[in-house]
Amino acid sequence: MINIDNKLVEHLANLAQLHFNDDEKEGIKNDLQNIIGLFEQINSLDTNGVEPLIYMNDRVNVLREDTVKVLISKEDALKNAPLHDDDYIKVPKVIQK
Repeated sequence: MINIDNKLVEHLANLAQLHFNDDEKEGIKNDLQNIIGLFEQINSLDTNGVEPLIYMNDRVNVLREDTVKVLISKEDALKNAPLHDDDYIKVPKVIQK
């Protein structure tokens, strides 16, 4: 079993750029220990003869037909834009060269 100590929690917090107080570190240590315990239980199961689960159900490619339809006219879309010309909505420039 992996030993979860303050050093490991601080290392993980540093990698994730998070900061925890002492109470939070204790809670995280307990949570990580519980998670590792669950994975150890899963690893102890005998899975010989069990087919890997690739899909959650046996349905394949259940997609709607891709049909083109106009939901809103260009005029209605431009009418709601605060700044526009005859064809396009104008937005502030976000890329600087």
